[in-house]
Amino acid sequence: MAGTTKLSVEKALEKLRGDEPQKTRTEQRDEKTEALNKEIKRMKAQRLRLDPTSRKRS
Repeated sequence: MAGTTKLSVEKALEKLRGDEPQKTRTEQRDEKTEALNKEIKRMKAQRLRLDPTSRKRS
């Protein structure tokens, strides 16, 4: 342990993030939009399963 060098938290995070390519704002927004669309789809499917009145219309 005597030979271990210490890094500041900021430098450690920079090292970890350095391997990943930076995403553009558009890419980040697209990922968030896709995740929200999946969540909406999941919630709609859940509502259809739970709502007894929607089964009568089908």
